[in-house]
Amino acid sequence: MESMGKKKPRRPRRSFTPEFKAEIVGLCRRGDRSVGQVAKDFELTETAVRDWVSQAQVDAGERNGLTSSEREELAALRRENRRLREDVDVLKRATAFFAKETR
Repeated sequence: MESMGKKKPRRPRRSFTPEFKAEIVGLCRRGDRSVGQVAKDFELTETAVRDWVSQAQVDAGERNGLTSSEREELAALRRENRRLREDVDVLKRATAFFAKETR
């Protein structure tokens, strides 16, 4: 019962260069090792490697989905949209404040 509240400490999130990801995808595509074996050899999660392979297939036009550049553009547009919504919210509150003041 003591260990129920304790969580295993997470390791910091790692980031990888596009070159490293491309190298891992190339190893998987060669076919001499499975995705699981490549992940194990490089101490990566199998899910991450599968995601990289899948994204490489989308980028190459072999599979349907958003390409990496489209994903980046979508993320940027969502950030901008959130910022603009916050700006509109501030303006609405300011308008309400000044409308009260003039009465």
